[in-house]
Amino acid sequence: MLSHVARSLLRTTASRLPLPGVDSAVHVLGANHSLRNVVISFKRTMAAEPFKSFSDPEVSKFLDDAYKLIKEDVLQKGTDGSVPVLQFQHPQELMDLLPLDISSGPVSHDTLLDGMKSIIKYSVKTGHPHFYNQLFGGLDPYSQAGSWLSESLNSNIHTFEVSPVFIVMEKYLFKKMCDIIGFENGDGIFCPGGSASNVMALQVARYKKFPQVKTEGIYGLPKLRCYISEDGHYSLKKAAGYLGLGSDNVVPVKTDEQGRILTDDLEQKIQEDLQKGYAPLFLMATSGSTVLGSFDDLTALSKVCRQHGIWLHADACWGGGTLLSKKHRHLMDGVHLCDSVAWNFHKIYGTPVQCSALLINDQKILLDANSSKAEYLFQPDKCYDVSYDVGDKTVQCGRKVDVVKLWLQWKAFGDSGFEARVDRAFDNVRYLQEKVKTTEGFRLIMPEFQFVNACFWYIPPRLRGQEETKEWWAEVGKVAPKVKERMVKAGTMMINYQPLSSKGLVNFFRLIVHNPSNTYKDMDFIISEIDRLGWDL
Repeated sequence: MLSHVARSLLRTTASRLPLPGVDSAVHVLGANHSLRNVVISFKRTMAAEPFKSFSDPEVSKFLDDAYKLIKEDVLQKGTDGSVPVLQFQHPQELMDLLPLDISSGPVSHDTLLDGMKSIIKYSVKTGHPHFYNQLFGGLDPYSQAGSWLSESLNSNIHTFEVSPVFIVMEKYLFKKMCDIIGFENGDGIFCPGGSASNVMALQVARYKKFPQVKTEGIYGLPKLRCYISEDGHYSLKKAAGYLGLGSDNVVPVKTDEQGRILTDDLEQKIQEDLQKGYAPLFLMATSGSTVLGSFDDLTALSKVCRQHGIWLHADACWGGGTLLSKKHRHLMDGVHLCDSVAWNFHKIYGTPVQCSALLINDQKILLDANSSKAEYLFQPDKCYDVSYDVGDKTVQCGRKVDVVKLWLQWKAFGDSGFEARVDRAFDNVRYLQEKVKTTEGFRLIMPEFQFVNACFWYIPPRLRGQEETKEWWAEVGKVAPKVKERMVKAGTMMINYQPLSSKGLVNFFRLIVHNPSNTYKDMDFIISEIDRLGWDL
């Protein structure tokens, strides 16, 4: 019989061989039946091994190597402004470069680590100080640790018996958020993204006005109408389609020059709908619009909504961060008058995606609107207070734990740290906007912005000083896509661009400044790099 040491040595050595190598070992061993049988047994194990122990030395080493790789290549190098934001490849090229094939048998740990290196190499480094493409970005060490912790504990936040710590933490944080907003009787739920928060807000609003919809469905309901800024988020149209209201029943409301809802136009639209027999249901106000960063007047809108029995929801997914800034909280004045608020912490605070809270000024309605009392989960005769079984408050069953990363980050920085993050973003974007105003070839699309969005055109030398005809603007509209192409291929920055049809504007750069590592030097680089990339266009 082989000794335990020999077996261990064989397993360690063979584990680093591909299966064909094991086949060769079986052939060579020939008549050495004891050793040959061990190799054959190992081959079968390798071919269909169902479990790897975390105590296994090889597994432990793999995890150490994986952690080192992530820490050095993503968290450290990926946030270093001197390295590229990305190494761009077209989709088919990427298909060829990545080791995507999964074979019938396992591979070595070294092969897995090589795969991770490829993933990192060709991924966008969203923590990079020159990533301005979306409303999220930046990396934070404390929330990163919270993500690792919650992923490792791998819980499902529906019942107290399964997730006691996480449910208590959620209750604490939702109370804190509601106090910040001014909801005296509030509750909350984490949703898989801001769009999902907006969908659930509409669903709850419909239940509030027509509770029979939960059991009887939409049959017999009047034709419902929703209202949104013409610059508001597209998720409301998706929500209306998803919930059976129909996207045609989402009515766009005109905005002023800064992208804020015109209250008079809202009132007119409501009156027109009432005359046609529609039932006004829901207004999604915008607190920090995606493009312009505009904040609707929540106090004025609440008066209209109360007059007509309309649910007022604030889509503060982007702008909710201002609630913790004494300098900028005024942008959210009147938020306490709303019925619900969507607030994404993975945006300006940089909590890992996703961390999206829906807060509602009613402690019971989430449960009333969504509960189904599944008897295999929500038994009423448990040995603890079953009000802590929170899973019935949402249309989901399984729900990811998002609270730990936010709690750890918030605890590490405190309210004042979050406030400083917001204020720094404002300071950077104001510097950038002044730079745009004073640099030849750059032009803001409007004089002032309410939030940390910066939208501007770059006008190359050949188009400067010319009459600004329709044809001239068409040429300007071609510049941003071409500069973006060069930018991405060079890997130096990521900045989005778009037209804005509601304002008749051709393609412009839409830049989001919220990474706390940004400095004035980064803002200067934005201007000089766009000019370098677009000078000859």
